[in-house]
Amino acid sequence: MPKKITYYAMVDDLSSRDEPAGVLRRVEDEDGQQDEAFTRNLEWEYSWSLYSYERGNRDVDLHVITEHEAERIVERIRRTVTGEQ
Repeated sequence: MPKKITYYAMVDDLSSRDEPAGVLRRVEDEDGQQDEAFTRNLEWEYSWSLYSYERGNRDVDLHVITEHEAERIVERIRRTVTGEQ
């Protein structure tokens, strides 16, 4: 099975679909799947958020997005954390 990556925008009460609170990705391959969030450490790190969402925890809404949209969110987080404009 080739690697498949699905990206999700995280939208909470203080964010919007256009300016999501964060971004998740699910990476699937022959070894299984792993969910990761892009964090303020500026790295993709393991996350339980997608599993939790699938089991009914709706603290945030998740929207499937394209890789390009995910890259834009990642860049916004990088700029915010590093103070770059």
